Amino acid sequence: QVQLVESGGGLVQPGGSLRLSCVASTSIFSIYDMGWYRRAPGKERELVARIPGTGTLNYGNSVKDLTYVDSVKGRFTISRDNAKNTVYLQMNSLKPEDTAVYYCNAHKQRSRTLSDDYWGQGTQVTVSS
Repeated sequence: QVQLVESGGGLVQPGGSLRLSCVASTSIFSIYDMGWYRRAPGKERELVARIPGTGTLNYGNSVKDLTYVDSVKGRFTISRDNAKNTVYLQMNSLKPEDTAVYYCNAHKQRSRTLSDDYWGQGTQVTVSS
């Protein structure tokens, strides 16, 4: 089991910035593909950004390169510090439509059909004037 704890959410004005952090409780953090997802009120959960781990594979739901949803490209940056077991999401030029609960995900593909996925509890981001 991997526990993920997010922090950094809050209320920010349009055009502002926030940095989300997610700390993972595993000694093998570096092998996990890490991602940020969000769920806005009344909408489905969507991928925001993903970053590969050292154990990423060429199949399943593995990620080989940095991946962003089109709506955040150029504004959000995902990064990781394997020494701190932490993944970050730097969010700049925030818009009201970025308002959502943001969730951290850790993914490890075991085979073509089997994988492990872990989720944090979520952190609220509200963009409003």
